[in-house]
Amino acid sequence: QVQLIESGGGLVQAGGSLRLSCVASGRTFSTLDMAWFRQAPGKDREFVASITMSDSPDYADSVEGRFTIARDNTKNPMYLQMNSLKPEDTSVYYCSAGAGSSWYKITSTNYYTHWGQGTQVTVSS
Repeated sequence: QVQLIESGGGLVQAGGSLRLSCVASGRTFSTLDMAWFRQAPGKDREFVASITMSDSPDYADSVEGRFTIARDNTKNPMYLQMNSLKPEDTSVYYCSAGAGSSWYKITSTNYYTHWGQGTQVTVSS
């Protein structure tokens, strides 16, 4: 069973930066595709960024150019560097992991079989 633990959330002013971390245990880190999703109150969980086990990233249009996802398969954790934060980035951010799926896109919540508890990010205007 894979366990995911996020950290690094907090309160920041608009234009500021935060770095989220996700530590995975219970399975070899390099065999997992990883991603970040976020969910604001009253809204669906939405895709933020993903990185495959072969280190290929993908981003939602809303964060492209501001956020960077990174991993080092010789180490743990996986990171999400968030720059130029906006109030609309305020959400609970979730780390997720999956071993691959031929049924779902990597940007879909259904692609992932393991989820962390989430970390709150609040951006003030």
